[in-house]
Amino acid sequence: MSQQDNIATSQRLGEAVNNGNLNVFHELWAPNVIDHDPAPDQGPGPEGFIQFFQAFRTAFPDLNVTVDHMVTDEENVAIAYTVTGTHQGDFLGVPATGRRVSARGVQISRFQNGQVVERWGSSDQLGILQQIGVDPTAISR
Repeated sequence: MSQQDNIATSQRLGEAVNNGNLNVFHELWAPNVIDHDPAPDQGPGPEGFIQFFQAFRTAFPDLNVTVDHMVTDEENVAIAYTVTGTHQGDFLGVPATGRRVSARGVQISRFQNGQVVERWGSSDQLGILQQIGVDPTAISR
Protein backbone atom coordinates (compact mmCIF):
# COMPACT_ATOMS: atom_id res chain seq x y z
CA MET A 1 0.00 0.00 0.00
CA SER A 2 1.10 3.57 -0.53
CA GLN A 3 1.88 6.35 1.88
CA GLN A 4 -1.45 7.96 0.94
CA ASP A 5 -3.32 4.71 1.68
CA ASN A 6 -1.71 4.55 5.14
CA ILE A 7 -2.65 8.18 5.82
CA ALA A 8 -6.24 7.44 4.74
CA THR A 9 -6.38 4.45 7.10
CA SER A 10 -5.03 6.61 9.95
CA GLN A 11 -7.70 9.20 9.23
CA ARG A 12 -10.41 6.52 9.27
CA LEU A 13 -9.14 5.32 12.65
CA GLY A 14 -9.30 8.87 14.01
CA GLU A 15 -12.82 9.37 12.67
CA ALA A 16 -13.90 6.08 14.29
CA VAL A 17 -12.54 7.19 17.66
CA ASN A 18 -14.26 10.56 17.36
CA ASN A 19 -17.65 9.25 16.24
CA GLY A 20 -17.69 5.99 18.22
CA ASN A 21 -18.03 3.73 15.15
CA LEU A 22 -15.39 1.38 16.53
CA ASN A 23 -16.37 -1.76 14.61
CA VAL A 24 -14.31 -0.44 11.69
CA PHE A 25 -11.27 -1.33 13.83
CA HIS A 26 -11.72 -4.98 12.78
CA GLU A 27 -10.78 -4.07 9.21
CA LEU A 28 -8.15 -1.40 9.99
CA TRP A 29 -6.12 -3.21 12.69
CA ALA A 30 -4.47 -6.52 11.74
CA PRO A 31 -5.86 -9.43 13.80
CA ASN A 32 -2.40 -10.01 15.32
CA VAL A 33 -1.49 -6.31 15.74
CA ILE A 34 1.32 -5.75 18.23
CA ASP A 35 0.72 -2.88 20.64
CA HIS A 36 4.02 -1.94 22.26
CA ASP A 37 2.28 0.44 24.67
CA PRO A 38 -1.16 -0.96 25.58
CA ALA A 39 -3.43 0.89 27.99
CA PRO A 40 -4.05 -0.63 31.42
CA ASP A 41 -6.34 -3.68 31.07
CA GLN A 42 -6.28 -3.47 27.25
CA GLY A 43 -6.73 -6.85 25.61
CA PRO A 44 -5.00 -8.03 22.44
CA GLY A 45 -5.86 -7.31 18.83
CA PRO A 46 -8.56 -5.08 17.37
CA GLU A 47 -11.00 -6.14 20.11
CA GLY A 48 -8.61 -4.78 22.76
CA PHE A 49 -8.59 -1.38 21.04
CA ILE A 50 -12.38 -1.44 20.74
CA GLN A 51 -12.83 -2.21 24.45
CA PHE A 52 -10.35 0.51 25.41
CA PHE A 53 -12.02 3.19 23.30
CA GLN A 54 -15.51 2.14 24.40
CA ALA A 55 -14.44 2.66 28.01
CA PHE A 56 -12.67 5.94 27.14
CA ARG A 57 -15.75 7.19 25.27
CA THR A 58 -17.96 6.18 28.23
CA ALA A 59 -15.78 8.29 30.51
CA PHE A 60 -15.57 11.13 27.94
CA PRO A 61 -18.63 10.86 25.63
CA ASP A 62 -17.62 14.01 23.72
CA LEU A 63 -14.12 12.62 23.15
CA ASN A 64 -12.33 14.29 20.27
CA VAL A 65 -8.87 13.58 18.90
CA THR A 66 -7.24 16.22 16.72
CA VAL A 67 -4.06 15.53 14.77
CA ASP A 68 -1.61 18.38 15.35
CA HIS A 69 1.28 17.05 13.24
CA MET A 70 1.89 14.04 10.99
CA VAL A 71 5.05 12.49 9.57
CA THR A 72 4.94 9.53 7.18
CA ASP A 73 7.09 7.19 5.17
CA GLU A 74 6.17 4.14 3.07
CA GLU A 75 5.32 1.94 6.10
CA ASN A 76 4.68 4.29 9.03
CA VAL A 77 2.43 7.13 10.08
CA ALA A 78 3.46 9.12 13.15
CA ILE A 79 1.11 11.66 14.69
CA ALA A 80 1.20 14.16 17.49
CA TYR A 81 -2.35 14.71 18.72
CA THR A 82 -4.52 16.46 21.26
CA VAL A 83 -7.40 14.64 22.94
CA THR A 84 -10.21 16.62 24.57
CA GLY A 85 -13.40 15.67 26.35
CA THR A 86 -15.66 16.19 29.35
CA HIS A 87 -15.32 13.71 32.21
CA GLN A 88 -18.85 12.26 32.47
CA GLY A 89 -18.12 8.65 33.50
CA ASP A 90 -15.65 6.53 35.43
CA PHE A 91 -12.04 6.96 34.27
CA LEU A 92 -9.33 4.76 35.82
CA GLY A 93 -11.44 4.46 38.97
CA VAL A 94 -12.29 8.17 39.19
CA PRO A 95 -16.05 8.90 39.07
CA ALA A 96 -17.39 11.62 36.76
CA THR A 97 -16.44 15.17 37.70
CA GLY A 98 -17.88 17.11 34.76
CA ARG A 99 -14.46 18.66 34.19
CA ARG A 100 -13.15 19.35 30.71
CA VAL A 101 -9.73 17.87 29.84
CA SER A 102 -7.13 18.37 27.15
CA ALA A 103 -4.03 16.21 26.80
CA ARG A 104 -1.30 15.64 24.22
CA GLY A 105 0.04 12.38 22.88
CA VAL A 106 2.04 10.74 20.11
CA GLN A 107 1.49 7.55 18.16
CA ILE A 108 3.44 5.66 15.52
CA SER A 109 1.64 3.05 13.44
CA ARG A 110 3.34 0.60 11.08
CA PHE A 111 1.24 -0.67 8.17
CA GLN A 112 1.11 -3.74 5.98
CA ASN A 113 -1.57 -4.38 3.36
CA GLY A 114 -3.66 -1.42 4.52
CA GLN A 115 -3.81 -2.44 8.19
CA VAL A 116 -1.95 -1.37 11.31
CA VAL A 117 0.36 -4.23 12.31
CA GLU A 118 2.35 -2.45 15.03
CA ARG A 119 1.66 0.53 17.28
CA TRP A 120 3.77 2.60 19.66
CA GLY A 121 2.31 5.48 21.60
CA SER A 122 2.11 7.61 24.66
CA SER A 123 -0.49 9.99 26.00
CA ASP A 124 -0.55 12.23 29.04
CA GLN A 125 -2.72 10.10 31.34
CA LEU A 126 -1.25 11.80 34.41
CA GLY A 127 -2.27 15.17 32.98
CA ILE A 128 -5.81 13.89 32.44
CA LEU A 129 -5.96 12.59 36.01
CA GLN A 130 -4.71 15.93 37.35
CA GLN A 131 -7.32 17.80 35.30
CA ILE A 132 -10.12 15.69 36.79
CA GLY A 133 -8.86 16.44 40.28
CA VAL A 134 -6.57 13.54 41.19
CA ASP A 135 -3.65 14.58 43.40
CA PRO A 136 -0.52 13.12 41.72
CA THR A 137 1.12 12.58 45.11
CA ALA A 138 -1.78 10.27 46.04
CA ILE A 139 -1.10 7.89 43.14
CA SER A 140 0.63 4.74 44.39
CA ARG A 141 3.47 3.20 42.47
